[in-house]
Amino acid sequence: MNFSTLEELAALCREQNKTIGELMVEEQARESGRSTEQEFATMADYYEVMKEAVRRGLNEDTTSPSGLTGLDAQRVMTMASKQELSLGGPAGEALAYALSVSEVNASMGRIVATPTAGSCGVIPGVFVSSQQRFGWTDEHMVYGLFAAGAIGYVIANNSFISGAEGGCQAEIGSAIGMAAGALVELRGGSPEQAVHAVGLALKNTLGLICDPVGGLVEVPCIVRNGFGAVTALAAADMAMAGVRSVIPSDEVIQVMMEVGSSMPEKHRETAKGGLAQTPTGRKIMQGL
Repeated sequence: MNFSTLEELAALCREQNKTIGELMVEEQARESGRSTEQEFATMADYYEVMKEAVRRGLNEDTTSPSGLTGLDAQRVMTMASKQELSLGGPAGEALAYALSVSEVNASMGRIVATPTAGSCGVIPGVFVSSQQRFGWTDEHMVYGLFAAGAIGYVIANNSFISGAEGGCQAEIGSAIGMAAGALVELRGGSPEQAVHAVGLALKNTLGLICDPVGGLVEVPCIVRNGFGAVTALAAADMAMAGVRSVIPSDEVIQVMMEVGSSMPEKHRETAKGGLAQTPTGRKIMQGL
């Protein structure tokens, strides 16, 4: 890739008068040796998988093999149909859709890791609900996924994207940052605004530990995907409104690296600490 930081990414977009998504599909093709059409078609297939996961989670039984999770997305949508959600409207749908995809993952269904399986709900939650709201084409959404990919590439190469390495801040935080930046781009914001959205989002998850009960990415991971989708919407709105990440987003990514590196092992997806070691967490593990 011809960029390694978000600042460089935004600068390249500005110089070439391209969106992040347009730039990324060309960069990806150059790296892989495949044509841009082939890369675009592959990403379009991924988006179909995401939409199908949303649909399955809202309409089929998603009870996981452990019995710990499932059907929460449908519960949220039932409440939404009665107009009883405090969030209401698009934010409520993003929340439900994120839960839906995460529950499909926990029930061994097909998902796209964005960037990981444990954080697979955030981007589909934000993307599918936003597409329904704004009436965007699938082609527009695919360019948005390339934008999310570019942001994830920078985070992965400068910090972490997995909870095992840097806590849940790295896993769910990266997904939120990717979704927030991509949503800004989908809504017509500038690359600079998209970059600010990433920083705003990541700052809100710094220090978040990874503590899956029984080592399964179900509790508390699934609900964190739901919260993450709503956070991504908020970060995108703030960036579009002109709110800046006072600490540059690339520096926020470096802080995530610092915090994750100093995080004790028990708080990095080992199930040795946090919620996994509460009395209830231990009891659940004994019953698995």
